[in-house]
Amino acid sequence: MKIRNIHITPVAVPDPPLLNAAGLHAPYALRLIIEIVSADGISGWGEIPGGEAARAALETAAERLIGMDPWRLNAIDAALESLARPDARGATPWDQRTWVHVRSAIEVACYDLVGKSVGRPVVDLLGGAVRERVPFAAYLFFKHAGAGGELGFGRDEAASGWAAARQRAALDPAGIVAQAQAMIARYGFQSIKLKGGVFEPQAEVNAILALREAFGPEMPLRLDPNAIWRVDTAIAAGRQLEGVLEYYEDPVRGQENMAAVARALKIPLATNMCTTSFDDLPGSVAQQSEAIILSDHHFWGGFRASLDLARFCAAFGRGLSMHSNSHLGISLAAMAHLAAATPNLTYDCDTHYPWQDGHDLLATPLKFEAGALELPGAPGLGIDVNRDKLAQMHARYLDCGLTERDDETEMQKVEPGWRFQSTRW
Repeated sequence: MKIRNIHITPVAVPDPPLLNAAGLHAPYALRLIIEIVSADGISGWGEIPGGEAARAALETAAERLIGMDPWRLNAIDAALESLARPDARGATPWDQRTWVHVRSAIEVACYDLVGKSVGRPVVDLLGGAVRERVPFAAYLFFKHAGAGGELGFGRDEAASGWAAARQRAALDPAGIVAQAQAMIARYGFQSIKLKGGVFEPQAEVNAILALREAFGPEMPLRLDPNAIWRVDTAIAAGRQLEGVLEYYEDPVRGQENMAAVARALKIPLATNMCTTSFDDLPGSVAQQSEAIILSDHHFWGGFRASLDLARFCAAFGRGLSMHSNSHLGISLAAMAHLAAATPNLTYDCDTHYPWQDGHDLLATPLKFEAGALELPGAPGLGIDVNRDKLAQMHARYLDCGLTERDDETEMQKVEPGWRFQSTRW
C-alpha cells in the first residue's frame, strides 16, 4: 500500500464567545482536516487545531510522505523527525507546538486508512477495546453575550441554559448552574468541568460550590484555572474545595508550583499545562507535581505516544484523563477510539463538542447517550466525511479572515487594553 495523495483543508467552525485565562474565543474556531489517499483509492482522515503555521508544516510533510507505506509508521516518524524544527508549548492555555500536531494528524489519518483497508476499527489496531462506551464530562465556560460565528445559528435557542453564565455570573453563579443543567439534560453527562481563570478566584469557587449544591455530592466536579493563579491563591481556593472537587486542574504554572499546591491540599491535582511532553516526565516524578495527567493525542503526537503516556501513568501511579480542544467529529472519533483502547483511563474525558454541535462535517454526527459515546462499528475511525460540508467550512475559513488563534486580540474588542497575564491573581 502506498500514499498517493495528501489533501490539507483549513476550515472554520462557529464558536461561542467563551472566556478563558488568555481572553475570548473568536467567532470561529480553526481546524485543519487532512485526507491521506492510498494508491487504491482509500481515504484516511485526521484533524488538528488550525492555523497557517501548522498548515505550512503539514504541506511540507505531505511532500515527503507521498509514495510511503501508511502501515510503516516508524519510517513515517523518521521522515517527520528530519523535517521538524524546535517549537515550544507557550504560555497560553492551548498548546502552540506545531510538529506534535503534524505527527498526530498524519498518524490518525494513517490508522483510519489502514483500518479501512483491512476492515477493522482503529481501536483493534491499538490493541482492542477495553470499554465499548467512552464517558465524557460536561465542559462549562463563562461567556460573553452573543452566540459566536453567524449570530443566531441556533445553539442558544436549542439549549437556552447555554446562553447563561455570562459576565454577571461573577456575582451570581446561577448562570453556571443553568448552563450545566441544560447541557446535562441534552447529553446526559455524569461529571462536570468548569473552565476558570476568568474572574476573581472567589467567584469561581462560588460557582463550584453552587454546582455542588445543585447536583449533590454524587456529581464529580473539576475546576481548571488555566495556571493563572499564584500558589497562595490556589491553596486558599483549594481549601474551600477539599471534599468537593474530583480534581483541581492546573491552578498554578509549572511543576514546582504545582507540587507546592499538591503538598498543601487534599485534592488530586491534574495537568495539561505543566507536564505536556515526554521531556517533562522526569520532572513530574521528581517534583510529584500532579496526580493526574490529561492526555491529548493532538498534543502528545498521536495514538502510539498517548498509549506510551498511559503506560507511564500506570507505572508511576498517575491517574489519566483526556484533554479537549474546540474540535469536530474526526477528532471526537479519534478520541473515542484511543480512550476505548486505554486500560487505565481513570476519569471521564473532556470534550468541547457540544459547543460545536450542529456544525460538524460528518455525514452522520456522533451522538452522546448518558454522557458517553459508543464506538462506531465501521472500519477505521468509523466515520464518513460529508465533502459538501467540508467545502462549505473551507469557504467560511477563506471568508472569516482568521489565520491563527488569538484570544487576547478578541478580548480587546470587548475590553480595550486587556492583556493576557501568565499569572493574574
